Amino acid sequence: MNPQPNIRIGTRGSPLALAQAEEVKTRLLAAHPGLNSDAVAIVVIATTGDQIQSKPLKEFGGKGLFTKEIEEALLAGDIDMAVHSMKDVPTELPPGLGIVCLLPREDPRDGFLSPIASSLAELPQGAVVGSSSLRRVAQVRHARPDLQVVNFRGNVNTRMRKLSEGVAQATFLACAGLNRLGMADRITAPVPVDVMLPAVAQAVIGIETRLDDNVTGDYLAPLHHTETAHCVAAERALLRALDGSCRTPIAALAELQAGRITLRAQILREDGSEALETQRQGPAEEAAAMGRDAGEELLGRAGPGFFAGE
Repeated sequence: MNPQPNIRIGTRGSPLALAQAEEVKTRLLAAHPGLNSDAVAIVVIATTGDQIQSKPLKEFGGKGLFTKEIEEALLAGDIDMAVHSMKDVPTELPPGLGIVCLLPREDPRDGFLSPIASSLAELPQGAVVGSSSLRRVAQVRHARPDLQVVNFRGNVNTRMRKLSEGVAQATFLACAGLNRLGMADRITAPVPVDVMLPAVAQAVIGIETRLDDNVTGDYLAPLHHTETAHCVAAERALLRALDGSCRTPIAALAELQAGRITLRAQILREDGSEALETQRQGPAEEAAAMGRDAGEELLGRAGPGFFAGE
């Protein structure tokens, strides 16, 4: 293997995306001592999702908005790998591409941020909560139908600025993102997963490559975290069975202990009026099958029109 390849890492340009790309670069250099830092370049690619800030993403087509342009660059050979937040990655990838490496999962919980309350339950009646996540909005409405919810787009700094300006009295951001940005102190309190189940694959960094690029695959192999991969397999199989996207309120968390996975899953009506939940347990090797089975169960229980709010 050439010890000095030119590895180009494609990423979105937000502070969090750049921090994640830097983490991948750091791990690559640590795993391959002969690799020169200057030979690993981070290439910023603007995505449609980053350019649309004024309206909810569900109006523009869902998750692929954060990956499409990066994947096009990957297929064109302009970059060698793409770094994604796995919660933004559609379950169907373009032909010829694959997620070949998952880093160890960070804290999967949502973080509650508020200058006036220590938890969602303690917000005063009628308080305004800002969020751009359909899942979080539905979960807030389910738990606290008395609260007002406003659309809250933008990167981490933008959302926190809106909070300080009083646009809302509370918001939610992934604990993992704030941890990676060195901003964990901004979290008022992590939300227990039994109060707010996170998004599918939340807190997981995934790395996508061309499937025929064995050189890049070899460099990434030491970074791959098998335990995280089992959990993500269960969650994304659930998502695939539900045909989930940014336009669908779906939550799930798989946890691995002693070789066995516990998968918790939840779907909600967009207005929060109804939530359906299920759980699976089994060996890690059956992760995807458990996720698919749980998704099919929820889909059957929901019936037609559930996600459309009918």
